[in-house]
Amino acid sequence: MSTPPPLCPFVEIKEGREKPPIFIAHGLRGTVQFSELAKHIRTGHPIYGIQAKGIDGLEEPLERVDDMAKFYLDAIEKLNPHDPYILIGYSFGGLVALEMAQRLSQNGKKVALLVLLDAYPHPRFMPAPQRLRLFVQRIRSHARQMRQLPLRSSFSYFVNGLKRRLHFPGALHESQRPPETMGLSFAETALRRVNQKAYLAYASYQPKFYRGKIKFVTTETKSFFPGDPATVWGNLASEFEVEVIPGNHLNIVTTEFEALASILTRYLKQLTSGQI
Repeated sequence: MSTPPPLCPFVEIKEGREKPPIFIAHGLRGTVQFSELAKHIRTGHPIYGIQAKGIDGLEEPLERVDDMAKFYLDAIEKLNPHDPYILIGYSFGGLVALEMAQRLSQNGKKVALLVLLDAYPHPRFMPAPQRLRLFVQRIRSHARQMRQLPLRSSFSYFVNGLKRRLHFPGALHESQRPPETMGLSFAETALRRVNQKAYLAYASYQPKFYRGKIKFVTTETKSFFPGDPATVWGNLASEFEVEVIPGNHLNIVTTEFEALASILTRYLKQLTSGQI
C-alpha cells in the first residue's frame, strides 16, 4: 500500500496573476480562516492561506516556530522561488510570519511587506511591567465574564480556564493523549493535536530583533492583549508602524473584516506604487 503524499501547506483563497503571491500564516488552530477576508482584499496578487502540518491526521504536527518557518519556506521555494515576498500573520501566525521573514532576510532575500495582525509573543517574553499589566487586565476580563454567567457555568468557566493555564511547555508529553480527545472524530483529534503543538510552539518562541519594517494591525476592543503593541514590539524591529481598526481579536478575520481588508488593500497599493 503506497503512502499518501504529504498535505500541501498552501490553500489558494484568492486567484490572481500579479507577482509576488501573498501568504497568510495560520493561528493556533492551524486551519485557513481567511477566505472571506481575502475576497475583500482588492488586489491582483494571488493569496494563499498557510495551513499547519498535521491537520490531515497523517503527519506529525510541528511544535517549534523555527521548524514551521523552515517547513513553509521550503514549500514556498517550490511554488515561488524568487523574491520579493509578502507575508501576513494573524495571531500566533504573526510569530510564524516573523520567523519566515527573519530567515528570508538572513538568506539575502527581500521581504517587501510583513504585516502582523494582532500578534504577540507569549507573556513570558514581554517586559515585566507589561506582564503585570496584562495579568491584571486578564483577571478583570475573566471576572467580568464570570459575573455574567450562572453559578454552575461560572464554575465551569473557571475550571476550563485553569486547565488551559496548565498547558505550559513540557506539560504534554509526546505520548500523552488528554482524556478530552476520547470520543472525538479522527479529524477533530487531529485538529486538537495541531492546536496543542502550536501552543507549545507559541509558549517557547522568543522573537529576535528584525532588521526590517513591521506593519502591525490591532483592534479597538482589547480583552487579553496589551493596549499598546509598541510596548512589546517597538524595540524588536528597525521600523514599527501600528494601525487600529474596529472589532476584537477574533472577529477581524471572520465577520468584521472590512476594515482589515481595506488596510491590507492600501498596503498592497502602496507597495505597487513604491511607497513602501
